[in-house]
Amino acid sequence: MATILEKTVMPGSEPGKPADLQDNNPYAIVSGLLKEAVAGLGLDENVYRLLEKPIRTLEVAVPVRMDDGQIVNFTGYRAQHFDILGPTKGGIRFHPDVNLDEVKALSMWMTLKSAILGLPFGGAKGGVIVDPGQLSERELEELSRTYIRALMPIIGPEKDIPAPDVNTNPQIMGWMLDEYDKFRGFNAPGFITGKPLIVGGSRGRVEATGRGVVMTIVEAAKRLGLELNGATAAIQGFGNVGSMTARFLHEQGVKIVAITDARGGIYARDGLDIPALLEYARSHKLVSTYEGYESISNEAFFSMPVDILIPAALENQITGQTAPLIKARIVAEAANGPTTPAGDKILAQKGIFVIPDILCNSGGVTVSYFEWVQNTMGYYWKEREVNEKLQEKMECAFHDVYEMMKEKQTDMRKAAYLAGVGHLAEALQARGWVKGWSMPIERKV
Repeated sequence: MATILEKTVMPGSEPGKPADLQDNNPYAIVSGLLKEAVAGLGLDENVYRLLEKPIRTLEVAVPVRMDDGQIVNFTGYRAQHFDILGPTKGGIRFHPDVNLDEVKALSMWMTLKSAILGLPFGGAKGGVIVDPGQLSERELEELSRTYIRALMPIIGPEKDIPAPDVNTNPQIMGWMLDEYDKFRGFNAPGFITGKPLIVGGSRGRVEATGRGVVMTIVEAAKRLGLELNGATAAIQGFGNVGSMTARFLHEQGVKIVAITDARGGIYARDGLDIPALLEYARSHKLVSTYEGYESISNEAFFSMPVDILIPAALENQITGQTAPLIKARIVAEAANGPTTPAGDKILAQKGIFVIPDILCNSGGVTVSYFEWVQNTMGYYWKEREVNEKLQEKMECAFHDVYEMMKEKQTDMRKAAYLAGVGHLAEALQARGWVKGWSMPIERKV
């Protein structure tokens, strides 16, 4: 039985959290990085004024009649950041810690991801404050449908296109699509992505974010001279993104020695049996309960002597307290906003190569774009075609960010923001908002 949440606790503002977390609001962090990027490109400060806040935010009531007859009124949000490149695009998460500032920040990250990848989208994000694990299947379906009905005035295939995110999946997208179609009175598969194949989903979509993470790791390893076959990795989180990242790294010959989830972690010096863990997770959800491996704490996870560390959980994980423990050569941010500014500064001082989230985990929105294109055409590609197109996009985006890093003599995170804001500035110039500006690098996307 779900309970009504009396108070939303901000990520980074919980009592007892380290000091650097207390001051870190994801919306403030992304706003600050955007401002730095605008200045770093020599753009007028008015460009920042256009990007500093979403063009539209909506808070909605999501009443659900529970199985016992009680009505629980959940709170939902949708933020649409910037639509100069096309309809806004972004996932929907169901989580107890969802809040408006988080949703706004995530929508801004989505704008940057689309810009870096050269996609004709702006950024959006949505969420409901709820623990979906406490709902029955019927309650979850009603929540999903009611939330979409509440957003109906501002969403659609040419306005704002949702997708799965934390604790949502293809089945939930299918319910949402059905609700949208019933309201509109016609079939509009391009309204939502990440849906089941039978109703217009794309092959390769479920694996896309994790596959894209590994593609960026491959590109980073090439530039660092790291041989992946025999390299070691540790992964925080074993949901869709973490598990798919583990699968594709394993196929590259990487030994994954540690994995953690919400309940704990497991470790094996000679590498975990990834195929067995993938199979176990299908029915047990958590891998920390898998027997036969040594248990590890969160602190021990960050101090693992591995080549690649992959945060694939939630925000604010690599902090001023955990960053000094990290020994990896590469940190690949499969999660959104996993590193605080204090943690980021320490990683830079240690010379750790960071693949920033807005590049690293952008495979999901890229294949969502492919799904939307297929829906528009009514013609669907084979999985091989999807993966080839994804690889081309990810490699080109990595190249652009890496070249920006060299051109501006900065780090990969700042370079990613420069590349994304630069792409947006090109669109603003084409529409007459910016004059006399050109991109400092020749982009491949």
